[in-house]
Amino acid sequence: MKIAVVGTGYVGLVTGTCFAETGNYVTCVDIDENKVKKLSGGEITIYEPGLEKIFLRNLKEKRLHFTKDLAAGIKDAAVIFLALPTPPGEDGSADLKYILGVAEDLGKILSSYKVIVDKSTVPVGTAEKVHNAIAENYKGEFDVVSNPEFLREGVAVDDFMKPDRVVIGTTSEKAKKVMTDLYAPFVRQGNPVVFMDQRSAELTKYAANSFLATKISFMNEIANLCELLGADVDMVRKGIGGDERIGKRFLFPGIGYGGSCFPKDVQALVKSSTDVDYDFKILNAVMKVNYKQKLHLIPAIKKYFNNNLKGKHFALWGLSFKPNTDDIREAPALNMIDELLKEGASVTAYDPEAMKNVRSQLGGVIKYTDGQYEALENADALIIATEWSEFRTPDFDKMTSILKNKVVFDGRNVFDLSHMKELGFYYVSIGRKTVKP
Repeated sequence: MKIAVVGTGYVGLVTGTCFAETGNYVTCVDIDENKVKKLSGGEITIYEPGLEKIFLRNLKEKRLHFTKDLAAGIKDAAVIFLALPTPPGEDGSADLKYILGVAEDLGKILSSYKVIVDKSTVPVGTAEKVHNAIAENYKGEFDVVSNPEFLREGVAVDDFMKPDRVVIGTTSEKAKKVMTDLYAPFVRQGNPVVFMDQRSAELTKYAANSFLATKISFMNEIANLCELLGADVDMVRKGIGGDERIGKRFLFPGIGYGGSCFPKDVQALVKSSTDVDYDFKILNAVMKVNYKQKLHLIPAIKKYFNNNLKGKHFALWGLSFKPNTDDIREAPALNMIDELLKEGASVTAYDPEAMKNVRSQLGGVIKYTDGQYEALENADALIIATEWSEFRTPDFDKMTSILKNKVVFDGRNVFDLSHMKELGFYYVSIGRKTVKP
């Protein structure tokens, strides 16, 4: 099948590459001429484990193409995916100007039946708006389908190639047949393709991410309570995770969620609720909890240093909002940096992938190093904000020899309490007892 993907950001590039991997001919369209040039030349523009290999393979096999020309890109395509940004406005609403702008352009150039697919995360009712925008200029037959993505950064290729489920919103039998054929290679093991109306599909994406954000925030609240009551959140997590009604995933406490999806989607669902005069109390609480959780370690840091951080220097391991990505959107590390700088402290950071993005955003207000141990030099303490695998089993002897103090504030519960006690560290984590030498 011939496919067009409009937008080569995270979702668009993963979507286009994975569809090409199953034998489709995919043309990706983007208005950024420099990005199109890089991608056409084999230079991948995002970091996502496993993506570059199949990207280069399909580029070589000429199943994957890139262009700036929308008309040329969609000319022979049976399906057109819209994978465009929907940034949050000041009121939390999703900005649809990019999607509706492309929809208007499509209406001017369509000449035959196409299935137009909203792949971006969009509010309920967007499919109708896209349909109307196209229909203003095109009177022929077409269908608009909602097909929300459920990609987790760091494992997006596996998520796309082996999805838990595929959600497709359409009331058109013709579009349903096209989408069934397109996704058949991805669900051969029997994972469901769930068909529903467009509005239900649009809400499904927001509901899924908001539920997961709620689950994370609930565990962070439990962790905070554990600290006050002398309980261990790891034990509580294991105790409730064995209940199949709850499950084991998304129960790990930390310094809050971030990224491109959870914060934006929770805000957007709250805004949609407000628009219809519904007070979504749980999600309003989730946003408040998460904002506060990002700075949860700051009081403990200030307490250790007698409420005076002026002149103190901190090493920071991890900048991305989660491991295996370079995405720093809504990353808790940025909130912590901001607070430390306000208190008169300085920071040297290390992250395997995200330093370039942070440097472009923050410039030289903090220092950056090429290795995790170099970041420890002259540091009064280490702060861990992202649970990259390489941080889990470090050389503790080397850490001891470099750090000015054997002090670690761990926002992701990377280390074992008993081990840190044996090593003689002062160790603060989330929802567990503070280890004192």
